Amino acid sequence: MNTNFKALVVEETSDGTFQRSVRQWPIKKLPDHEVLINVKYSSLNYKDALSASGNKGVTKQYPHIPGIDAAGVVTESRDERFQEGDEVIVTSYDLGQNTPGGFGQFIRVPSDWIVPLPNKINLQESMLFGTAGLTAAIGIYQLQYHNIEPEDGPIVVSGATGGVGTMAVSILTTLGYEVVAVTGKKDQKTFLQDIGARAIIPREEVQDQSSKPLLSARWSGAIDTVGGVMLDTIIRQTQPHGVVSCCGNIAGHELHTNVYPFILRGVTLSGIDSGNCAMSLRKKLWNKLASSWKPKSLEKISRICSLDELNKEIDTILEGKQVGRVIVSLEN
Repeated sequence: MNTNFKALVVEETSDGTFQRSVRQWPIKKLPDHEVLINVKYSSLNYKDALSASGNKGVTKQYPHIPGIDAAGVVTESRDERFQEGDEVIVTSYDLGQNTPGGFGQFIRVPSDWIVPLPNKINLQESMLFGTAGLTAAIGIYQLQYHNIEPEDGPIVVSGATGGVGTMAVSILTTLGYEVVAVTGKKDQKTFLQDIGARAIIPREEVQDQSSKPLLSARWSGAIDTVGGVMLDTIIRQTQPHGVVSCCGNIAGHELHTNVYPFILRGVTLSGIDSGNCAMSLRKKLWNKLASSWKPKSLEKISRICSLDELNKEIDTILEGKQVGRVIVSLEN
């Protein structure tokens, strides 16, 4: 085995700025965890872009290799549950935050972070889902746990062209739900229709800043990836006994709302934490994503870039211009 591997490394300069470069990194600098994995594919998430731009709330120490998602092949293992040659997935936990992540050709991680690759899905397809797909799947699982069925009415998805939003629209459509997609990108109407959205509405329709405690009920459930005023509006527009699953804070981390949707309509607000999702549920949802929840037109949702092309994609997501999913190939 080579002693070095190719990685996107983020470094802090003497003047406090950060720079990214693709270069060789020593395997010996990886942490001493149980399993060494040769990464074949990763994917780009907003948290990766924050880490790659020096956000100390995500990554405390630099130099660092971001990448909260990784799919690859076990190279070495001190845990008998995993053998050399096993195909595996690692997402979330501390990967890519303070543990060297999937934007390098090797990772060494605790064995308790690892999901065996399910049948009916390959390594590349697993990274089309990645953390974004798992996050969307947890939200949809919560809708179903609270008995929200397709016949109960539409599901609204905010931030619908982003990673989690795209996955939510696609999976919900696959499961027979009517999806209302919310976006600020007017030029992406065709994309959203192609992945299954029945209706597309501008984000202004779900940014009500009035003091009305309740608004006209429009949907039986929601996957909110934005937060802030949009989440408050969605809650006030949810039908009686509806469920709102939330995972984002791009519009703000504060939520200013009132109790009436909860005590007069019985609305449930459910948070999504994919980072520390229990392994039992994680495996269950990965098996669903590989089978009955797997969208039919995966090629419409994603594009592939190399490690050398990743810098441009990071800038795109930071500018709020990413559409769909970006898979990162580390095979070269």
